[in-house]
Amino acid sequence: MNALPVHKCALACLLFLSFIFIQITPVCAQTQNSTERIRLVEERLRNLAITVPGLNQKVQISLSNASAQEFLRALAQSNNLNINIDPNLSFKVFNNFTNETALNVLVFLAREYGLDINLIGSIMSVTRVLESRPVIIPKDINASYNAPNNTLSVSLNGDTLGLVAKKITTISGKNVIVPFALLNKKVTAFLSDAPFETALEKLAYANDLKLVKTNDNVFVFEALADGEELYINSDKNTAIRRNPKPLNVAGNSAPGNFRISNRILQGQKLISVDAVGVPIADLVKNAAQEINASYFLYSDIKGNITSRVNDIPFDNLLTSIFQGTEYTYRIENGVYMIGDRKIEGLRAHKLVHLQNRSIDTIQNMIPADWRRGVEIKEFREQNTILLSGSSPQINEIADYIKELDKLVPMVLIEVTLIDIRKGHAVKTGISAGVSDSVKTGGTLLPGLDYTFGAGSINDFLGRLGKNNSINIGRVTPNFYVRLSALENNSNVEIRSVPKLSTLNGHVANLSIGSTRYYSTRTQNVIPSLTTQTVVTEQFTAVDANLEINIKPVVSGDDQVTMNIKVNISDFIGDPPLNAPPPTSTSKFESIIRAKNEDMIVLGGLERTESSESGSGVPLLSRIFFLKWLFSSRSKANNKVITVVFIKPTIIY
Repeated sequence: MNALPVHKCALACLLFLSFIFIQITPVCAQTQNSTERIRLVEERLRNLAITVPGLNQKVQISLSNASAQEFLRALAQSNNLNINIDPNLSFKVFNNFTNETALNVLVFLAREYGLDINLIGSIMSVTRVLESRPVIIPKDINASYNAPNNTLSVSLNGDTLGLVAKKITTISGKNVIVPFALLNKKVTAFLSDAPFETALEKLAYANDLKLVKTNDNVFVFEALADGEELYINSDKNTAIRRNPKPLNVAGNSAPGNFRISNRILQGQKLISVDAVGVPIADLVKNAAQEINASYFLYSDIKGNITSRVNDIPFDNLLTSIFQGTEYTYRIENGVYMIGDRKIEGLRAHKLVHLQNRSIDTIQNMIPADWRRGVEIKEFREQNTILLSGSSPQINEIADYIKELDKLVPMVLIEVTLIDIRKGHAVKTGISAGVSDSVKTGGTLLPGLDYTFGAGSINDFLGRLGKNNSINIGRVTPNFYVRLSALENNSNVEIRSVPKLSTLNGHVANLSIGSTRYYSTRTQNVIPSLTTQTVVTEQFTAVDANLEINIKPVVSGDDQVTMNIKVNISDFIGDPPLNAPPPTSTSKFESIIRAKNEDMIVLGGLERTESSESGSGVPLLSRIFFLKWLFSSRSKANNKVITVVFIKPTIIY
């Protein structure tokens, strides 16, 4: 019953010994082949040493980090040997040989570096021995790709980066490149359904690598450059920053406390800087070194700066650093020229031709800080401005002017003023006199205004004398009598229809009126031996005007906001002799908004005009019953309401 297990144990031991033998046999065979090869090489060289004495001469060779080809050339030259070197020999030699024969040196190299030396006459041909190596079955890379979601899952534990990149390229169809120096780098990462590009970034971050995406959508793994380190930025994203090393330029010491990093986004190199109290010169030099930019410094850059910016181009960084300083830069054939603004070669010139605005208004709009260090000249005939100064500064001013140089709309404003008069005027009275040419005639309706000539009056008196005992008599041939009884009612009157045009934001003014004068007499008595009296007469002007002041502002939706001021004054009635004429005044001020070509009505300017005058025979014109025969009177009462119609029209 126990015999079967004993046989099984023996069989297992036999299989184990067979496995050990199979593994050891190639190693032993390889060792035997190597020993035999070295013995044959030594035998060939000793036979050749009989005819080539240089093999037995001692050498003094001390080479550090020299290639195998350089080492063998030096040996052949020093001992007068004919050595043919295989061009595929690329290993480095770090050995020093003193008082040793060339034969032993060649045997040592053949043993240590797996070389074979064959002879053709006195020519020694040194080649690499092609040794058989055991076949290594590559490990399967655990990676999967979800094409619809563009996600990648990996489970890597000490896998070779070259094989990982190959597997990801195969399953995703997207090119992932690994430089030759990183093909055998071991990587570890565990990701599940992460976006493809994010997964590659995190794979690089986890293994002290950086990922670069080229313009042709190829992903390249790269080793961190000297001074670079991985970190998580303020946006909680993985990023690379650079800890600058001291620049060995004219004995400059290490820069201050700052970090610089860069990355490529859509084919453009972007820089991130975190600096506190750093010399400007050091920051510029390290930033240029970071993106491998070429530059010239034409003057010493003085001053310190504190800055924290993320992902900006190098040009924008220089513009921000030099803003408000005496320094500037200019790009010429891809090289940055940096120095004082006044240095020849750094000044730039630009002509800015205005299309829609006047140079008078534009120049006043340029901020004073921007104009510092920039020379501005005007060419009024061409409506052009010449800017001369640092290139970034004049480019900034030119861009600002182009933003201001927009078409300014013009506004046509139609103003209609209508006076609505509510009132009446009454004129009554009898007037008589003598005139050479007065004929009977006039109007009876709608008002009485009739003139009786001498013939009509004598005829009327004659008729009265026929039937009465009293004869009134006759009047002279030139005598006349005028009877008046008139009443006028006022109606609508269009006062003015002006049209004003002005540019957006500018004031349009209109003033229409008349002037009257009244006399002022001044009497001065000058005492002297003979008293003199001097009378001075002065005429004073009184104006009655219609004044309209409108300032339109056009908004983006074709709405017009108008600031309106209206001042209306009129003469009312006839003043007494040498007295100031009476006037009435109406004013209003308003801000309104209207659409393009809409009509706006403004009303309520109301004023009252009253006048009363009369003439007659002294004393008789005051008696109640007799005043109607011996006087002529007129009386007027008017209420005037002014209505203003405003219509704006935008003209581009």
